[in-house]
Amino acid sequence: MDGTEVRAALAKNIKTLRSRRDWSQADLAEKSGLSIVYLSDIERGNKWPYLDTFVKIAEAFNVEIYELLMPENKQPAAKTNVLKKYNEEVKAIIEKSFETAKKHTLQSLSTMQDQYKAK
Repeated sequence: MDGTEVRAALAKNIKTLRSRRDWSQADLAEKSGLSIVYLSDIERGNKWPYLDTFVKIAEAFNVEIYELLMPENKQPAAKTNVLKKYNEEVKAIIEKSFETAKKHTLQSLSTMQDQYKAK
């Protein structure tokens, strides 16, 4: 991957991250403390940010710096997808637990009712 490709990946990733959050460049500028003009230059591939700028952008998006530079076809799974899968797994565990608890409760109530009738 050459410098032009890295610059293009950075520009595309920033645009994509903004789009996913429904942020304008002004929103990103406010959250990162950078100017809109500077961010626009980065997104168009006209400027290469300093390391502290990378940090500010990554912190604004709550991502790791390397995620800003990765080519689109090598991006890690979106955190939202990971969290969604985790949420589904937890929900399934809870539902199974409730079903088990319901089953045991009904069995206990049935046993108690049988004992009460026997007296």
